[in-house]
Amino acid sequence: MLKECAWETLDNEILVVSDPCEAITLADPEGHIEALLSELGRGPRTAIELCHGLAGRGVRVTEGDVRAAVEGLDSLGLVENADDRWLGDHWADGRHFSNLTFFGTFSGIERPRAGYLRSLSDARVLVLGVGGAGSSLVQCLAGLGVGAMTLVDRDDVEPRNFARQFLYRREDIGRSKVDRAAEWVRDYDPDIEVRAVNRWISRLEDLSDLIADVDLIAGGIDGFRDGNLVVNEAAVRAGIPFVTGGSPGRTQVMYASVDPGKSACIQCDEADRPDETEKSAAGIGQRLAQDMRSNNFLIGPMAMQIGSLIAYEALRYITGFEPPHAAGARIVLDLRNGMIPERVPVVRDPDCRVCRHVPSPPEGKSP
Repeated sequence: MLKECAWETLDNEILVVSDPCEAITLADPEGHIEALLSELGRGPRTAIELCHGLAGRGVRVTEGDVRAAVEGLDSLGLVENADDRWLGDHWADGRHFSNLTFFGTFSGIERPRAGYLRSLSDARVLVLGVGGAGSSLVQCLAGLGVGAMTLVDRDDVEPRNFARQFLYRREDIGRSKVDRAAEWVRDYDPDIEVRAVNRWISRLEDLSDLIADVDLIAGGIDGFRDGNLVVNEAAVRAGIPFVTGGSPGRTQVMYASVDPGKSACIQCDEADRPDETEKSAAGIGQRLAQDMRSNNFLIGPMAMQIGSLIAYEALRYITGFEPPHAAGARIVLDLRNGMIPERVPVVRDPDCRVCRHVPSPPEGKSP
């Protein structure tokens, strides 16, 4: 069936708009495309039904001609399979109306928009940290309809959290963040399976029981300087994508991801970093910069930006609506230049001690 679009003829052409930001111009001297769009706009039709409808408009074509024309429209993102356009449940269709509309941009004959939602509802995500960026990440993932989340944090709610962590209320001060975050998810959508783990992550063993059945790891560890390196290694060893983010500078936000076996990992990014123990400008600068990052200067809009960027990259991995954008790279946005994204590739280190532990792909599949 035809997706949401509008069209108008101009001389021997037809202009079709399915996205307000762009128009598709097609040669249509005989008006056959306009006739086909009009027939498709009447609702779901089979190829034979389209042939009969077009014949009524004076357009004589074969069933093969119709199929070829519909395939052409599919390549332009203008048609989709009528089956699974919606979830089929009144409440679920209303709850996910915006999600389904978004995925309609990427749906087609072979991939119905509801299929993307089912990928999300089947997904199990390990969320590390429910503080600054993590609290927004939890809300984004819940809104998208991720089926199951394991939330990990060890901090309690404090007054200084309120500038940027909007899961929490004044009455929550002193409570475990992860317990309150899990409670929020259950109140928001009881259909989401959520587990709260109050734990400090400092070594691979701390993650071993948490990653056995997850599809993606998202968030990050800010309790000590090498926390994300530990998570990175656990993710690579398990072959699980890892999406993280943070604030490398006072006016900057950043997100990155690791696609084990396909992209560089975070350890690869450490290969060309200055040695902090060196008595050199580069070494001292690196050490001082690391020390400065312990001073959390994130305000709410920046924390929410990081959380949403991590969630959007996670969405790419889970649904495949487009390839991961930050795999093997850091995407940096700076307030000083209007938040224009800069993609900084990370070169894969052939001698990376972590990447060598990527599990072998299943037989018949390439890494």
